[in-house]
Amino acid sequence: MLASLSCLAAAAWSGPSTAQEHEDINAANNPLTPKVTINFHDYYVPELEGLEDRYDNQFLLRGLIPHDLFGYPQLVRFTLPIATAPEFPDGYETGLGDLTLMDIFVFPGEKISFGAGPLVVLPTATDDLLGAGKWQAGAVGLAIAPQPWGLLGGLVTYQASFAGDDDREDVSLLTFQPIVNFNLSDGFYLRSSATWNFNLENDTYYIPVGLGVGKVFQVSDKVTMNAFIEPQYTVASDGIGNPEWQIFAGVNFQFALGE
Repeated sequence: MLASLSCLAAAAWSGPSTAQEHEDINAANNPLTPKVTINFHDYYVPELEGLEDRYDNQFLLRGLIPHDLFGYPQLVRFTLPIATAPEFPDGYETGLGDLTLMDIFVFPGEKISFGAGPLVVLPTATDDLLGAGKWQAGAVGLAIAPQPWGLLGGLVTYQASFAGDDDREDVSLLTFQPIVNFNLSDGFYLRSSATWNFNLENDTYYIPVGLGVGKVFQVSDKVTMNAFIEPQYTVASDGIGNPEWQIFAGVNFQFALGE
């Protein structure tokens, strides 16, 4: 009887079958993995705080390019949004948002790795609704600690405006993204990675919490695909137009070039 119960419990728990599978899932989700990466991400916001029957959407084209300029391992990361935002009193505007560039210096460690570097935001938005209209600069910092069961980490950014349209509001934005992954079997994993936003210029904020699922596919010996979906619910908020809840989904491709 006890043996049968043990077998049932083992079958019900979906732990990683091998150490290699565990490492592959972690590498596919680690933002400090030094591989060329292309990400197609989308945030769909069906409900906005204080705006009845309006939605918002941001499709994000993201990329990561490792390099070692000046002899230091670094990761150049870019994010270019294609956004849809509500106009007033009705309608929507769709176009490019502001381009964000980061250069992250990597400090690898045995149990925990760190990254830090500058970031700049270019006012590339095709409409005032889709961007801040300001040149911005700031910094990014992150820490990642792979675990026997998955991944723990966090990413912090701060950016402030220094030039741009004088008629637009200044920018002072702090974000924090906790990263928690729990690996399952067959490439599957659970994830939570919602980004907390704090607008220090007008003292508004929103704090979402997410829980989603993803799967890592080994397309070839050089290419890994990582697909996921993560509903995120805002648990604390102050400000009109913040997401009440949103769906974060995406597909990531990592390329082991030169390996």
